Amino acid sequence: MRYRVRTPEGELDYASLGDLEQAYVQGLVEPHDEVLEEGGSLWRKAESLPVLVRARSSAPKPWARSQALTVSLGVLLSAVALVLLWRGAGLLPVLAIALIVGAVLMRVTLKAFRRPPPL
Repeated sequence: MRYRVRTPEGELDYASLGDLEQAYVQGLVEPHDEVLEEGGSLWRKAESLPVLVRARSSAPKPWARSQALTVSLGVLLSAVALVLLWRGAGLLPVLAIALIVGAVLMRVTLKAFRRPPPL
């Protein structure tokens, strides 16, 4: 069933309730926007639709999206590698740490690209 959303900028059409729910969670549809179900005549505020309210409340919290611990680990390992270089510990331990730091930074980058935009 199709849904039409009326915003201050204009109107948007969504093919299903699932599409509308995703748009609501991502912030494309605001709580004060009006929603009309296909075949209906009554415009309702998005915040009055229980499905949308549940979807937003179950969305990940901003602190859950944080990668501070992972980035801190990368910085710490980089500092250890610099100390080892400065003390002349050899190239092998430094290369091993560099590979680990590279993997940590790759994880941060991939996670940043996969997650939805903040609400």
